[in-house]
Amino acid sequence: MASSSSPRNNNEHDVFLSFRGEDTRDNFTSHLYSALCQKSIATFIDNDLKRGDEISQSLLDTIEASSISIVIFSKRHASSGWCLDELLKILECKHKYGQIVIPVFYRVDPSHVRKRIGSFGDSISKLEERFPDKMQRWRSALTEVANLSGFNSHVIRPESKLIEEIVSEVLERLDDTFETENKLVGVDSRIEEILSLLGVGLTMDTCKLGIWGIGGVGKTAIAGAFFSKISRRFEGSYFAHNVREAEETGKLADLRKELLSTLLNDGNMNKFPNIGLNFQSKRLTRKKVLIVFDDVNHPRQIEFLIGNLDWFASGSRILITARDKQALINCGVNKIYQIKELVHVDALKLFNQCAFGRDHPDASYIELTHEAIKYAQGVPIALKILGRFLFRKRKEVWENAISKLEMVPQMEIQEVLKISYDGLDDKEKNIFLDIACFLVGEDRDIVTKYLNACEFFATSGIEVLVDKSLITISEYNKIRMHDLMRNMGREIVRQESINDPSKRSRLWHHKEIYEVLTENMGTEEIEGICLDMSKVEEIHLYSDTFTKMRKLRFLKFYNSSINGENKLPHSNIQQLGDGGQHHCKLSQIITAARNFVTKTPNPSFIRSLNKLTILNLSGCSQLKRLPAEILSAGNMEEMILNGTAIEELPSSIECLSRLLHLGLRDCKRLKSLPKGLCKLKSLKFLILNGCGITQLPENLGQLFSLEEFCLRKTKFEKIPTNVIHLSRLHSFCLSYCERLQSLPKLPCNLKELDADHCAALESLSDLFSISYDYYIRCFELSTNYKLDRNELRSILEDALQKIQDMACTTRWKQLYENLEKISYPERRGYVYVPGNEIPKWFRFQSVGSLITLKVPSPPADNWFSNGKVIGFAFSAIVSFPDHHDVKKLGLCELVCEIKVKSEDCNPQVILRYVVVVRNLESDHLLMGYYFFDDHDFNAFRENTCVLEAVQFYYKMYDDASECLECYPVKKCGIHLFSAPDSTEDPSEIFKCEKEEEPQHPSKRLKYS
Repeated sequence: MASSSSPRNNNEHDVFLSFRGEDTRDNFTSHLYSALCQKSIATFIDNDLKRGDEISQSLLDTIEASSISIVIFSKRHASSGWCLDELLKILECKHKYGQIVIPVFYRVDPSHVRKRIGSFGDSISKLEERFPDKMQRWRSALTEVANLSGFNSHVIRPESKLIEEIVSEVLERLDDTFETENKLVGVDSRIEEILSLLGVGLTMDTCKLGIWGIGGVGKTAIAGAFFSKISRRFEGSYFAHNVREAEETGKLADLRKELLSTLLNDGNMNKFPNIGLNFQSKRLTRKKVLIVFDDVNHPRQIEFLIGNLDWFASGSRILITARDKQALINCGVNKIYQIKELVHVDALKLFNQCAFGRDHPDASYIELTHEAIKYAQGVPIALKILGRFLFRKRKEVWENAISKLEMVPQMEIQEVLKISYDGLDDKEKNIFLDIACFLVGEDRDIVTKYLNACEFFATSGIEVLVDKSLITISEYNKIRMHDLMRNMGREIVRQESINDPSKRSRLWHHKEIYEVLTENMGTEEIEGICLDMSKVEEIHLYSDTFTKMRKLRFLKFYNSSINGENKLPHSNIQQLGDGGQHHCKLSQIITAARNFVTKTPNPSFIRSLNKLTILNLSGCSQLKRLPAEILSAGNMEEMILNGTAIEELPSSIECLSRLLHLGLRDCKRLKSLPKGLCKLKSLKFLILNGCGITQLPENLGQLFSLEEFCLRKTKFEKIPTNVIHLSRLHSFCLSYCERLQSLPKLPCNLKELDADHCAALESLSDLFSISYDYYIRCFELSTNYKLDRNELRSILEDALQKIQDMACTTRWKQLYENLEKISYPERRGYVYVPGNEIPKWFRFQSVGSLITLKVPSPPADNWFSNGKVIGFAFSAIVSFPDHHDVKKLGLCELVCEIKVKSEDCNPQVILRYVVVVRNLESDHLLMGYYFFDDHDFNAFRENTCVLEAVQFYYKMYDDASECLECYPVKKCGIHLFSAPDSTEDPSEIFKCEKEEEPQHPSKRLKYS
C-alpha cells in the first residue's frame, strides 16, 4: 500500500516496463510496448541488451520519473539481479511517491513468485552465493509485488486479449492520476460531470455533448483538460481550436485537412487537399474517435469540417463548445452542459495565483483582492487578466485600477465578451443595451411588452440573448445579467460619445444625467434615462427639458435608499409637458414615484403618449386625479396607481379595452369604482389592497377574464353574489377584511382562497363545492374565530372528501399518466382552519412532530417504487405564539420530511414539502396533500426505498439553516393513498408506532 507521501507531478513517462529481456523482449513485451504507444501512452523500454550487475543511475531516475511501473514476471525473471534491483526501486517509488505498480505473470504462476518455488524459486536461489546481503530484500519485494492485483497469462487468453486488458487498465489508472498541465482551478469536478454525461467507456452510439457558457468562463480550458485526460482511450483524437476564427480568416479548409489527416493517420490528406469527405466517410466509420470542436457559432462549420457527426464508430465522442445554445442545438448535440462561473473559493485561488504567484494574497492586499474578485464575478478570463495586470504592482496602483473599473471596463476583458454582442442583429443589440443600462432585475414579461412596443421584437430577441449567454432568466422570471456583461454593454454606449453624455443613446450615471438635465443639454440622440434620485440632492428642470429629446422612450426616476422601491423625494416637477407642439416619443413606459407628479399632468402632453402600454405612478402621494384624456391610450395594458391620492377613476376607463392589470393598492381616498370598470373584458389582475372602497360594483361578475382579485385590508362587509360568474378566477385574497361577515358561493375554478384574519367572518357558502375539475391549492382560513363550529366541521369534512376524491378518481389516474402537463400547484395543496385535533380519517397519528412506521418484513412489495402508493395526505396542529422573529416577519415555514429506508438499511430524507405558515398565536389545524411525481418515483426506485417515518418541523422563512426547535409541532397525522387500480390499502400494510398521549391536551375546538 502506498504511503501518504505526495506523488511526483513532473513525471516524464507514463509507464516503465520492467522485464527479463531474454524471456520476453522480442515477443510479449514488444507487443505490449507497441500497444501502449498506439494509445499515446509515454512508455519507457530499456533496449540496452548488455546489462551488468549494477543498475545504472539513469535507469533509476527513469523509474522514479514514471507514473506506472509494469513488472512482467517470467520463468527466469528472478535469475537477474538487475531485474530484482529494478523491483526494489519500483517499490521504493511506490512507497515514497505513490507510484502505481501493475504485475503481469507471463507463463508463470503468481503463487510461485509469491512463495519463490518451482523453477522461479530455483532461479533466485542461484543468486544467493553472489548477493547474500540482498536476498532478504529481494524475497520481500517479490512477495509484496506478487500480492498486488495484476494479470495472469494462464487466465486471460489469447495474448492479444491480455495486452488489450493491460492497456485498458493503464488508461484507467492514468485517468485517476490525471492532473491538468497548468493546475487549472475548479476543473476536476466539471471533468467528472462531463465524463458522466458522455458515458465515456460505455459501448454506446456516438454521443455529442455541447459545452455552453459566456465568453471567458473556461469552456476551452475545460474541454482541453478533458481531451488531455481521455484522448488516449480512442483510436483517433483531435482538438479543433477556434473554429469560428478559422472561418472568419478563411482557414477552415486548412483545419479540415489537419483534422482528417490526424484522425485517419494519413499524411496524404495534405498532398491531396481536394479529397472530399464522402471518400473518407467509410474510413471514419471504422474508427472510434474523440473530437473537440472549439468555439463554434454555426452548424455549417461542423458540416464543412466533418460532414455527419454520426459517421464515426460506436463509442465515439464529440464535444462542441459554443457561446450560443441554439448553435449547439442546431449542430445536433445530444446533451448540453452549461459552464458556470467559479465559486468564490476557486475564484480566490485562481486570482491569487495570477496576482501573487501563490494560492494566498499578501495580508495588506486582502481587501483589494476581494474587490477584484467581486468585479470578476467568477469569470476565469477576467480573474486572470486582472491578476496578471496587477502582478507585482504597488498598492496605490491596485486601488486606482479597481476604482477605474467602476467607470471603464478593462479593455482586454471587454474584447473577449464583446464577441457575443457582435453576433447580434440591430434589434437584438438594442434589447441588450436597454437591459444592460436600465432593465436588469425587471420582470421578463413587462420588459418584453416594453421592448415589443419599441418594435424590437423582444419575444424572440430575449430568447437569442439567453441562448448566447448574454442574459439569464431567474426562477422568478426576472432578467439577470452578469456584471461583466452589464459593464460591457454600458461601455458600448459610453463609446458613442466619450466626452459628451448628451450625445449618447442611454444615460444611467447620476452625475451625467444631472449635468444633462440641469444644463438643459437634452438632444434627440437620447432614448432613455434612468436616474437614482438618492444620489442627487436637488434637481431643477427647465419646462422644455424633455422637449428636445424627440427619441426618448424610457424615463425612470427612483430612490434606491427607500427600501429598494421606486420613490422620488421632494421633486419640484409639477407637471408633465409644457403644452408645446413638439413632444418626445416617451410612449412605452412612465415609471415615476412619490411626489414626481404633484399636480394633474398636462393633458396636451398626455395625448401625445399614443403608444403608452404601461403607466406606473406608484407612490405619487399628491396625485389626486387622472385626466380623462390619459385613458384614450387604447394600447395601455398596465395602470399602476399604488399609494396615490386618487379620489376617483374617470368613467372613460372602460375605453381601455386591452387593460390587463389595474393596481390601486393603498389608494386610501378612493371610495368607489366606476361602473364602466366591469366592461374591461381583458382585465386579469385587479389589486385593491388597502384602498378606501367600501362597496364593489354589482356587475362585478362581468369581468370574465379576471384571474387574480385582491381585497386585502379593505372595509367591505359583503362580496357581490355574482362573483360566482368569474369563471377564470383562480386566486382570491380577502386577508384582514375585518368587516367581512360572510362569503357567497365562489367561482368554480378557484384554487387559492386567502381569507385569514377576517375577524367578523361567520359563515361560508359551500366552500368545497368549487373546484370540481381542479385541485385545491391553498385555502387559508386561519384566526377566524367567529366561524361557527358546525361550519368548521363542514369545511373539514368537505376538504377531506375533496382530497380523497382526487386520489381515487380515474381523472387523477389520467392526469398522472400525463404528469408532465400538470402544473406545480395541482400535485399539492393545503387548508388552514382554527382547531387542535387531528381528524380520525388520518390512519397514522402521533403526539409530537414524528410519525414512525413499522416496516413489514419482508418489505411491502416495494409499494413506493412500483407506484402502488401515489401520495399522501398530512395534518399537523401548529402555533408559535411567542417567537419574536416570527412575529416580526409574520411568516415561517413548516417542513414535512419524508424519511425512507433503502435496501442497505441506510435512512435518508427523500422528499421535503414546505408550507409557508403565518404567525399563529393559537392552535390551528393544517391539512394538506402531496401526490408523487416521476422524480419522486425514480428516487424510490433508485434506492429501493420503503417509507419509515414522517417528521414535521418549523424553520425561519427563507432561511434553511435556522430551525425553530423550541416550537415543535404538537400533533401530526398522515394518510397514504393507493393507486386507483390497486386492490390493497397501504394503511393496512404499514403499522404506526404509538406515542404517549399528552398530559394536558387543549379542549378549545375538536373535530373528528
